[in-house]
Amino acid sequence: MTHPTLVGIDVGGTFTDFVVWRDGQLTIHKIPTTPGDQSRAILAGLHEIGLLAGDGAPAGRLVIAHGMTVATNALLERRGARTALLTTAGFGDVLTIGRQNRPHLYRLHQERPPALVDDAHRLEIDERLDHTGAVLTPLDEGALSALAGTLAADAIESLAIVFLFSYRNPAHERRAADVLRHALPDLPLSLSSDILPEYREFERTSTTVINAYVQPLVARYLARLEGALAREAATPGGDAPPVRIMQSNGGVIGLHQAADQAARVVLSGPAGGVVGAFAMAEQALALQDAVAAQAAAVNLITFDMGGTSTDVALCPGTIPTTAESTITDLPLRLPVIDIHTVGAGGGSIAFVDTGGALQVGPQSAGAVPGPACYGRGGTQPTVTDANLVLGRLDAGGFLGGSGQVRLDEAAARRAVGDLGARLGLDAEATALGIVRVANATMERALRRVSVERGHDPRLFTLLPFGGAGPLHACDLAAALGVTRILCPPIPGVLSAYGMLMADVTSETSAALLATAGDLVRDQSTLAGVLAEMESRVLEVLAREEVTGRSLHAAVDMRYRGQSYELTVPLTLPLAAESVTQATADFHAMHAQRYGYAMEHETVEVVTVRLRATAPGARPALPVHAPPKNPERAPAPIRSKAVWFAPDGSVNTPCYARSDLRPGHRLAGPAIVLQYDTTVVVAPGWAVEVDPALNLWLVR
Repeated sequence: MTHPTLVGIDVGGTFTDFVVWRDGQLTIHKIPTTPGDQSRAILAGLHEIGLLAGDGAPAGRLVIAHGMTVATNALLERRGARTALLTTAGFGDVLTIGRQNRPHLYRLHQERPPALVDDAHRLEIDERLDHTGAVLTPLDEGALSALAGTLAADAIESLAIVFLFSYRNPAHERRAADVLRHALPDLPLSLSSDILPEYREFERTSTTVINAYVQPLVARYLARLEGALAREAATPGGDAPPVRIMQSNGGVIGLHQAADQAARVVLSGPAGGVVGAFAMAEQALALQDAVAAQAAAVNLITFDMGGTSTDVALCPGTIPTTAESTITDLPLRLPVIDIHTVGAGGGSIAFVDTGGALQVGPQSAGAVPGPACYGRGGTQPTVTDANLVLGRLDAGGFLGGSGQVRLDEAAARRAVGDLGARLGLDAEATALGIVRVANATMERALRRVSVERGHDPRLFTLLPFGGAGPLHACDLAAALGVTRILCPPIPGVLSAYGMLMADVTSETSAALLATAGDLVRDQSTLAGVLAEMESRVLEVLAREEVTGRSLHAAVDMRYRGQSYELTVPLTLPLAAESVTQATADFHAMHAQRYGYAMEHETVEVVTVRLRATAPGARPALPVHAPPKNPERAPAPIRSKAVWFAPDGSVNTPCYARSDLRPGHRLAGPAIVLQYDTTVVVAPGWAVEVDPALNLWLVR
């Protein structure tokens, strides 16, 4: 039997990455992203690696897992669909009122970002439920006909429907949707009872509006991609290859499900990176005899530095998820991997602010025109240009010397030098300053997910990835006191690899609002809610033709009187001790996060969450037997001057990653060149290669 060819595709701000698993072999590829239409880079890349019809494509099925930035970019750039909101009479200003949070406590004049829905398009209708879901005021169906005319006249492209207490009873939302679909069959509708059936009006409204705002763009993009693949990648007489989309929660789902609930793919790419990093770390730690017995407990900090941003996450034995995230200051209350993002990447632009201080980012040169050294018309200095001036990047070894992108060192030096002239510094000192400012931004992000949450980063392994992560890893590890860095074999495309490792998942939630004590005494309410949720998530997985399904439940818990919750696992099958154990776990989690617990206070269960999963492809990297008498290190391919400090450059050997074998050891300073990234080994660090060809950097 012919095994399918698996392809993970991650669209980044600068490059689109491909990881191909074919006949037990893993190959990688990178191509510049096409921001105007991300599918163009995907098709071009698939042609280049010979996976489309007519390219000598292999026999058998092609299966694609894809992470994208369509939804993210639409929110960041405020170029989503023309959206309207239909809500209960008297609640049209929920989006404007929001919360009382002040991002800058002492700033006298603060401006909120504009709402995704204009004032004129926040529409109200007579209907009302009480807090139990009972009808107080029937839905005014007669008004819906006039409202349909207004939506058509205003050229509305998407509608969010959010009625008060619809998480208790969705009847009014669904009836309104039926009437409007009949009048406007082509208008996409997002119902809060489908997107987020939880309490808290602002968060539920914001999340539903986000879905409505990005859904038409995501749906059009996915339809365009599916159509192109149907034309070019279908086998003779067969169908287009199936495409699964990476969700923000770390799982993949079918293309059409992703198109309907587009808010679930807002953090698609970064989630794939954490999944891939965690899988790599599990395998790497299992190969080390000293910690093999503890390989299941992976204490890891992931550090993903791409072209436009850096994403970090702390994994204390598991991949962390949260239901409380924000994107561009908008609450997105859907399960996502707990990732913190800052605007510092290889393409981040350096400049001098009005006070004369050097700043880096968050503005980025992106894929077009890109850093000055890319030779595509960019003239502003970026972090990538600074690394090239310092010798940490190698013009001849970039992208493995493939010639896809030729770095122009003179252009980089010119851009950095012009900035330095404003600061009274030479090019090298300016480049060091750019790198240090960018590092400071990323260090704050790493501290936020570790120290600020009660974790000691010195007890964790740092895993850098993305095209630029391994360039900065040693500096950041030293600043945090981390003594061990794991650099996997394919760090520059790890997000695409993570998409192949991801499970197929479907998630849902339901408001409960009951005390833990009541649920221990009477399980019927919780059992009924879980049964209904189970039918929903399994129905979604049934469309994906998967096997080996498993269920995982969790509850959001808080002390009575609190306005925030912690998500705690709930043991299945449900029993009285399930809630009792969850309560004990909540006390411990609260103490770890906030420094105290109130074990005699009443604990409330606010929300129930259920996740159904089926195993993904999970291709493991090959393991090689180390030689009995390994060489200390291979011969360097060349040496060059590299700047690590202001007092001058250091003659530094450069090694090809492909020459490194299990058991090889290197002493810093050193540069390791490979196709998808460059690894900088700073002075004071040593490197050892393990049987899976991971690089372990030890301070």
